[in-house]
Amino acid sequence: MRVATAIKEKLERALSPDRLDIIDESHKHAGHAGARPGGESHFHVEIVSPAFEGLSQVERQRMVYAALADEMKGDIHALSLKTLSPGEG
Repeated sequence: MRVATAIKEKLERALSPDRLDIIDESHKHAGHAGARPGGESHFHVEIVSPAFEGLSQVERQRMVYAALADEMKGDIHALSLKTLSPGEG
């Protein structure tokens, strides 16, 4: 789980989340563009972070994409996000 580990470490460092769930959904995309044998190409991330307080969904997602910029260039083919502040989660 090399990519999932990188996602976890980078989001924890950048956003100090209260909750972070990383789900590898690659098995749902087998045979589709960007799918790799062995998975770790399609992820769903649910993150609750105080860093998101007062920000729009777009601003929150930009923060996540910025933290994962290197992975988005090659390792991650698809990333779906649920970004919440502590009062929302």
